[in-house]
Amino acid sequence: MPTLSSPPPAEPHQARPIAESFGADPERYDRTRPRYPQALVDAIIAGLPGHDVLDVGIGTGISARPFRAAGCHVLGVEVDARMAQFARQDGFDVEVAPFEEWEAAGRTFDAIIAGMTWHWVNPVAGAAKAAGVLRPDGRLTVFWNIGQPPPDLARAFSDVYRNVVPDTPFASAPRDPLVGYEPILTKTTNAIQALDAFATPERWRFDWRLDYTTEQWLDQIPTFGGHSQFPPAKLEQLLTGIATKLDAVGGAFTINYATLAITACRRRDRP
Repeated sequence: MPTLSSPPPAEPHQARPIAESFGADPERYDRTRPRYPQALVDAIIAGLPGHDVLDVGIGTGISARPFRAAGCHVLGVEVDARMAQFARQDGFDVEVAPFEEWEAAGRTFDAIIAGMTWHWVNPVAGAAKAAGVLRPDGRLTVFWNIGQPPPDLARAFSDVYRNVVPDTPFASAPRDPLVGYEPILTKTTNAIQALDAFATPERWRFDWRLDYTTEQWLDQIPTFGGHSQFPPAKLEQLLTGIATKLDAVGGAFTINYATLAITACRRRDRP
């Protein structure tokens, strides 16, 4: 999915082909996608009633690994069987299903997490499902890495997209990515807040930076939403154009990331 100036479409949970496209190259996805701040993981774990975690859209296991490292048992739910198989090879238990249709079979959890995936879930149905499988005082936390390269470079990237694949969100003129994601964050918050089962949702933010070389950035681009569906010639043209832009600024740059989380605890005084 877009992680820069182009947010997901207004109703991304209806864009099922894109949601199921990320497993085209799970090894590349796992190798190149940014991780999450340890401070986020620590904040989620603090105060949990136990250590059972459900990861919605576990993917290759990027979001799950720091919880496992902290001593949690993580079960993954994943819509893409290819991603699920990759995570299983890393030792995770993963069940393949859309979260809205997944059968909990009476199981409950102390935490539900979703890293870069909750926008592919119907926010209303997803919140209701989460409420039904969280234990009292358990926590639902959904989060996104939202990144912004230097403004001039962001505009240069958009120019390349407009020339090669103009009908994609990446071709839009750069804007504040936090503003672009606001509809997703608002719908997520409202859906959780509408349920008496949850305490008032909070929004957390963690700012950090990550340096890239031209090679590292080009390696990650094919994992962005919809890119695996581009014709190979178009993808190659896109990569060549972006490489030219990066070489013009010295072949290295920094992205400022904000990891934004919507989080709420399961109330113990509600069924």
